[in-house]
Amino acid sequence: MTFLNEVSHRYPKAISFAAGRPYEGFFAIEDVHRYIERYCAYLKEERGFSDAEVRRALFQYGRTKGIIHELIARNLELDEAIRVDPESVVVTVGCQEAMVTVLRALRTDERDVLMMVSPSYVGITGAARLVDMRVATVVSGDRGVDFESLDAVIRETRENGLRPRALYVVPDYSNPTGQTLSEEDRRRLLHRSRAEGFLILEDNPYGLFHGVLERQRTIKALDRDRRVVYLGSFAKTGLPGARVGYVVADQIVTGGVEGTQLLADQLAKIKSMVTVNTSPIAQAVVAGRLLENDCSLVEANRRETALYQDNMRCVQAALERHFADIPGVSWNRPDGGLFIVVDLPFAARDDELEHCAQDHDVIWTPMAHFGSDKRSQRQIRLSVSQLSNAEIDLGVERLRSFVDERSGSTE
Repeated sequence: MTFLNEVSHRYPKAISFAAGRPYEGFFAIEDVHRYIERYCAYLKEERGFSDAEVRRALFQYGRTKGIIHELIARNLELDEAIRVDPESVVVTVGCQEAMVTVLRALRTDERDVLMMVSPSYVGITGAARLVDMRVATVVSGDRGVDFESLDAVIRETRENGLRPRALYVVPDYSNPTGQTLSEEDRRRLLHRSRAEGFLILEDNPYGLFHGVLERQRTIKALDRDRRVVYLGSFAKTGLPGARVGYVVADQIVTGGVEGTQLLADQLAKIKSMVTVNTSPIAQAVVAGRLLENDCSLVEANRRETALYQDNMRCVQAALERHFADIPGVSWNRPDGGLFIVVDLPFAARDDELEHCAQDHDVIWTPMAHFGSDKRSQRQIRLSVSQLSNAEIDLGVERLRSFVDERSGSTE
């Protein structure tokens, strides 16, 4: 991310397909104040808070597990058919803290292993490094998870005296591949989880931004045995500047001096030693957005969803116009989300990106940052969230110019 930011800073006139940030045109300063006021009204009118209690809720530290957990639980039931006790929700400083906290709780000693589908979001790799947890990669394949690879990783992990503790997966329009798991494969993952004794860490930042196909049910919505720890974020569906995420950890943990408790309670203890609590003011902003839309993020994001759908169609149409006749160039066709992956006939390294930005005024993300397999070295990720249709078409035209220049010296 730092490298991409540096490239964008050096070439400000370049059209950038790099950033996976939400569209900024719908942001308004006055919304922040209105959201806070809406949450304060909720505390008074529905929760019976006095003025002093409202001030304390916003300006003091607040509970470690968060102050908007009941609204998050209401949203999950409404939008995702996930029914959980609000006490199983821990509100975090972005989803990144949720990842670090969960992995720290799961890592009991050096034998514990996190499995993750590759190519994968680099943040989960960094989180595992921070807690000194081993990582084993599972091939994504064409379906999102290669089950032969998953079985082989589980077998080899155990043969080496290690424990597969959890599998990290983004089943809806994943970053970076844009892939979506079928319901059949979601159920197969749950079956493997039960049979092999590992948890599923389901990360779902893009699931709302679907296309014409019907939305898939989350793995957590299909889960009847508490096999899934659900990671959520309001960065894409609310506003990233609030830095509010959450984790649903309704697993029952036994043993120790505490006896039986929720995994969420263990996560809260870890969080209390790291960030103490998530900013109540930031939580109030997110809560106000939820309350204005009757706790439905589907409703709150209708403009964004329509925009991303249109941009995804525009990118795919532009690729078809400019690259249909180019040997060695292909791309996937996600029905939603923010990302599309393009295969190139040459290695797409950081130095190639620098050259493309400097000489062709277009920026993309090398897939090599997300996976170490040979195919990733020849792939780029395009994000559709930040550009207009005209910018998309011009950017893809410039990308064609870069590919024409480089395709004469394939590796």
